[in-house]
Amino acid sequence: MKLTFAGITAGYAGIPAVADIDLSISPGEFVAVVGPNGSGKSTLLRTVYRALRPSAGHVLLGEDDLWRVRHRQVARTVGVLDQEQSGGYDFTVGEAVALGRYPHLGPFDRLTRDDDTVVTGALRRCGCTHLTDRPLSTLSGGERQRVLLARALAQQPRLLVLDEPTNHLDPEHQITALELVSSLGITVLAALHSLDLAAQYASTVIALWGGKVHSVGTPEEVFTARTLREVFRVDGTLLPDPVTGTPRLLLRATLARK
Repeated sequence: MKLTFAGITAGYAGIPAVADIDLSISPGEFVAVVGPNGSGKSTLLRTVYRALRPSAGHVLLGEDDLWRVRHRQVARTVGVLDQEQSGGYDFTVGEAVALGRYPHLGPFDRLTRDDDTVVTGALRRCGCTHLTDRPLSTLSGGERQRVLLARALAQQPRLLVLDEPTNHLDPEHQITALELVSSLGITVLAALHSLDLAAQYASTVIALWGGKVHSVGTPEEVFTARTLREVFRVDGTLLPDPVTGTPRLLLRATLARK
C-alpha cells in the first residue's frame, strides 16, 4: 500500500525529534531509513504503527489517516518489528507467533486450521520451526528477533515496519531476514544502521539528519561522497557486488579526521 507522510512533526516532551516530514512511498517499495543516532529514524517509524502520535501532520496508508481509523484495522494492515523485546516471555514461540493472527479474529473466535497454517508458514520462513515449543524466556536475542519477525509475518500485513530488524542477528540471519522481507512483494519501511545492507536491499533510501529529510532516492543517489561525509562523517565507495550486481557500500574513516 502507498504510505504518505504529510507534514509530520513528532517528538517527546514537546521537543520535536522529526519536523516537517513530507514523503511518499509507493506500494511494494522496500524503503530504508538511515541516519546517525538521534536523527529521528525510530521516531518517524513510531508515528506509523501508532506508538507516537504526531504533533502535526498526517500519516496516510492509502487514503486512510492511520491515526483516525480503528486500532484493529491498523493491526490487520501494518506489521511491526520494533526495537523493544520486553514482555511476553511466558509464551512459547508458537503462541507468540500465533498472536499475529488475532487482529483478524472476532472477539469470540478461535484460531482455525487456516490460521494454524499461516503461523506454521511464518515460523518456517523465519527459521524458527525447531523453536516452536520453547518459552521465549529461553531464547537468545537473535532467536527472539526472528520469532518477532515471524509474528509480524503471521499478520499477513500490507505494510511491514521494521526498526533495526537485523539487531542481534548474526551475518547469516541478517541476510536471510532481509532476503525474506524483500521477497514479500509488500511495502516495507525499515530503519537500518547498516548502510551497506540498506544499499543492498532497499529500492529507495531516506537519509535523515537532525530530524529532517536530507536526501531521498536510490542507493546511488543517496550514498554520495557528500552525503556520506555530511550526514555520517565517513568516506565511502559504492560498488556493484561482483556476484549479484547489487550495490555494496565500502566505508572508511574520513581522511580529514585522521
